[in-house]
Amino acid sequence: MVINNNYPNRIIKPPITTGKVQTGNHRNVNTNPAGVNFENFLQQAIDKGSGVKFSKHAEMRMQARNIDLTQTQKDKISNAVSKAQQKGIKDSLVILDDMAFVINVNSKTVVTAVNNNELKENVFTNIDGAIFA
Repeated sequence: MVINNNYPNRIIKPPITTGKVQTGNHRNVNTNPAGVNFENFLQQAIDKGSGVKFSKHAEMRMQARNIDLTQTQKDKISNAVSKAQQKGIKDSLVILDDMAFVINVNSKTVVTAVNNNELKENVFTNIDGAIFA
């Protein structure tokens, strides 16, 4: 029993419940849609976190220079970044299949991308290591 002090001599009864709230939305919490479970979700998050990101600038350069990377090429870039981390490189130039990528190793972010046509007579600055992938 609850006494409401705003109204003298008025007693308010608590609602009667059965302990289980019924809603119109019947959903089985134990269903596993598309086979997704915590382990798969965690692995996807780890894989996503271990991959290389592309800055807006790099995405614009890749689009302007018609650079389309396959998953294999992205994996090679990720491996190159891992090698650069092991060597303590902070900003790396990664050469891959007649393309070059300047990558910030700490954030695993591709800063810019250059295709074969623009590699000739080009100078790369602000790097402290180069990797041929």
